[in-house]
Amino acid sequence: MSRHPEVKWAQRADNVYVTILLPDAKNAKVNLEPDGVLNFSATAGAGNNEYELKLDLHDKVNVEESKINIGVRSIFCVIKKAANGWWKKLLRGDGKAPHFLKVDWDKWVDEDDDEIGNDMDLGGMDFSKFGGGMGGMGGMEGMAGMGGMGGMAGLAGMGGMGGMAGLAGMGGMGDDIEDSEDEDEVVDSPANEGVGTAEPDANKEADKTEPTPAKEEAASSEK
Repeated sequence: MSRHPEVKWAQRADNVYVTILLPDAKNAKVNLEPDGVLNFSATAGAGNNEYELKLDLHDKVNVEESKINIGVRSIFCVIKKAANGWWKKLLRGDGKAPHFLKVDWDKWVDEDDDEIGNDMDLGGMDFSKFGGGMGGMGGMEGMAGMGGMGGMAGLAGMGGMGGMAGLAGMGGMGDDIEDSEDEDEVVDSPANEGVGTAEPDANKEADKTEPTPAKEEAASSEK
């Protein structure tokens, strides 16, 4: 036996907002007819329990301008009214509203406070058209399958990292600088002081070994 999910609703003069609260819904199917009949079916829970719902809305709707979002915790429908105007209640007929249907006070505004075109802030939700596939979940799966992660991997594989590695691999330049500094240290090293500059003066050595004529005259005069 199928079950009824909890349903909340609110409205503006031009739209009706219907939220079907069913976390982790599987195989969700939502159909909206121009005469205002909304059918829903899905499975949920550990036992894959079946849920079904049929809502005979108060008046006709514009299916083409209506949209749906299937999220992780709920199915949210923005139903465009065929004619602008304030509905006295969500469902047609004089009967009492079913126990699973409640007013969504978080989205509700009074008729006196409502202005056409002053739509509710939907927070950037991803919507699809009725009858065009359940693009709410499909959109989420599309995002999961998009190149978001691949793009990140692509970034990891891009030359950005390679460029950093290239910088790390530019040690050759660093080695050249170190080598040049080492060469300077070799030149300035105490062990190498005087290299190329401490050659003996040939004239001084000649003075020590070969007597000049002036020296020979001085020596003979002393004698």
